[in-house]
Amino acid sequence: MGRKQAREGTMQILFQMESTGDFSDDALNVFLNNFKYDEMEKKYIYDAISSIKNNLYTIDNHIKDNLEGWSIYRLAKIDLAALRIAIYEILYRDDIPVEVSINEAIEIVKKYSNMDSFKFINGVLGGFVRSIDKR
Repeated sequence: MGRKQAREGTMQILFQMESTGDFSDDALNVFLNNFKYDEMEKKYIYDAISSIKNNLYTIDNHIKDNLEGWSIYRLAKIDLAALRIAIYEILYRDDIPVEVSINEAIEIVKKYSNMDSFKFINGVLGGFVRSIDKR
């Protein structure tokens, strides 16, 4: 399947970690042992989770800075996970175009979240990209 499947897996493990409060490597390993991913997908998931965990403060601050009238704690966990993945890719993955990261986040929330979440995700990520372009 490739990177699309890996992003969905990353969203699922981030959702699980956020729901349980367990951001451990053991939680990631249990997840990967219970679902089938090829080696490239596993590498993406490991790299993404590791980088997101190591940069969570920075990533979440970017999210907070682009929420208008919302608190990060009010976001649906799926939406939060999709935002974290997109911002991780935009900030730390030079091999993925910004437009692809935004589009994939939108596709994830269209599939897993409520009907209007994609508009919200698009707005937050659009504001984030504009803010980093100004720097």
